[in-house]
Amino acid sequence: MALTYLATIDLKTDCFDEACQAVRAIVSRTRDEQGCERFDPHPAADGSPTLYIYERWTDRAAFDHHHAQDYTRTVFKSYEEWLSGPVQMTELADELV
Repeated sequence: MALTYLATIDLKTDCFDEACQAVRAIVSRTRDEQGCERFDPHPAADGSPTLYIYERWTDRAAFDHHHAQDYTRTVFKSYEEWLSGPVQMTELADELV
């Protein structure tokens, strides 16, 4: 069963650019992972230091595998300094038809 998430990442203003660069650096590798259907980071349109990542995985195993990768773990470790609040992971239902 496919999993779709919207990650909401609230960042400290002075860390926003560095965080975006770190996420940008893992996009290609993440999209190449088996089971990754979508991995699309977007900054907030209102200019706030918030990053959204729309991601879709074929199943829980693919999602968990992504979070176990060294490059993903490195970004998560850096988040400890960059975040202004906890990352919110919103699971989305299948799209409306």
